Amino acid sequence: MEGLKLKISEQFTETPGPRFRDEGSFSGEEFRETILEKKYLECKKYNKKLIIDLDGTFGYGTSFLEEAFGGLARKYDKEEILEYIEFISLEEPYLIDNIIDYINEAERM
Repeated sequence: MEGLKLKISEQFTETPGPRFRDEGSFSGEEFRETILEKKYLECKKYNKKLIIDLDGTFGYGTSFLEEAFGGLARKYDKEEILEYIEFISLEEPYLIDNIIDYINEAERM
């Protein structure tokens, strides 16, 4: 399966913010709604992997990651998300397991 790369630090921000838009700039909600969801659906449509590179930022808050990726899993099938999205992080590899947990623990709306 071919891949489409998404580097958050280059295509969104080096300074990920809070959970919701109304709490501040570069929120997890904004990332999910403006970039992540569109890229995920594009990859699913064309049977490609979405390879998300988490490196290059000044760090992630739990709320940003849960809202972005848990929020995606509240809207779409968890198994398909994990099939189509792959994560890369050499700087903070533990983030990958955290994100997978947020996806698996999310409750569908």
